[in-house]
Amino acid sequence: MPPKPITKYLVDYLEFLEIEKGLSSKTQENYSRFLSRFFNWLKEGGIGELLPSQLTYEHVWKYRVYMSKFADKKTGKGLKKSTQNYYLIALRGMLEYFIEKDIPSLPPSKIKLAKNKGDKEIKFLNLDQVETLLLAPAMDSIQGLRDRAILETLFSTGLRVAELVRLNRDQFKMKNLKGDIEITVVGKGGKVRTVYFSDRAVASLKRYLEARKDFDPALFINFKRGESKTNASRRLTTRSIEDIVKKYILISGLPVMASPHTLRHSYATDLLTQGVDLRTVQEFLGHRNIATTQIYTHVTNKRLRDIHKNFHGGKKIKDR
Repeated sequence: MPPKPITKYLVDYLEFLEIEKGLSSKTQENYSRFLSRFFNWLKEGGIGELLPSQLTYEHVWKYRVYMSKFADKKTGKGLKKSTQNYYLIALRGMLEYFIEKDIPSLPPSKIKLAKNKGDKEIKFLNLDQVETLLLAPAMDSIQGLRDRAILETLFSTGLRVAELVRLNRDQFKMKNLKGDIEITVVGKGGKVRTVYFSDRAVASLKRYLEARKDFDPALFINFKRGESKTNASRRLTTRSIEDIVKKYILISGLPVMASPHTLRHSYATDLLTQGVDLRTVQEFLGHRNIATTQIYTHVTNKRLRDIHKNFHGGKKIKDR
């Protein structure tokens, strides 16, 4: 099939998102809207017939400049950095689709997201958002059971994604999969620590492992590859876990750009919000230096500010 202009691939891409990525109609609608801005920009620039193979980094750069200078005709307001990133993520997703379908195009890695230097705070989900995300996987398939167990484990333990993919089945004895459990992991720099699984995380792991019919030693595996003829493990990679989290962020419709590390941030943020001290959180996360854990001081600072505002007696003193 001869190549066609980028603007003609929208329907194909949306079908790909629905069938192969399992994204909702609402998410597809958002992607369509984000990409329409790029398509209109191409047409207005006289390059509406540009082929995927003809797209260059210079085009992307000019598009980013256009978005940074864009102003709404009615309000005069420009696009926030976070909003610009939504448009860039949609474009990057289409380039990933081209690669998946062996269509020559610009590598997705060339799409760099805008950095907001004025925003130093880490990104995390509140508990309502976490709950929405954890409930996103459908539980009627082995992949859904696996994905639910992955999300529950990430939030329950605060594991780094590299630590998660190294987990093995023999660390979780079926007869012991009840109540809350704990295991030992080796983190960055060979630092050993204990991580703890909540009751609901254990329940998800139990349902997932009971559905497993294979003998692969890895805890989380790829079910699309089927049985390996070479007895090689089907262990998921860190990239696979990142894609899984991104998939359910989109499915759940959360207005954030999240990764497995976002769940680690959310785990630490929740502990601090509940009153756990920074030193203890440091141990939970496996940080060698307390300075690393201090990226979460925005949480404690806000909590102290709220306490001061609500309880400090000075507000009762009348102005004279």
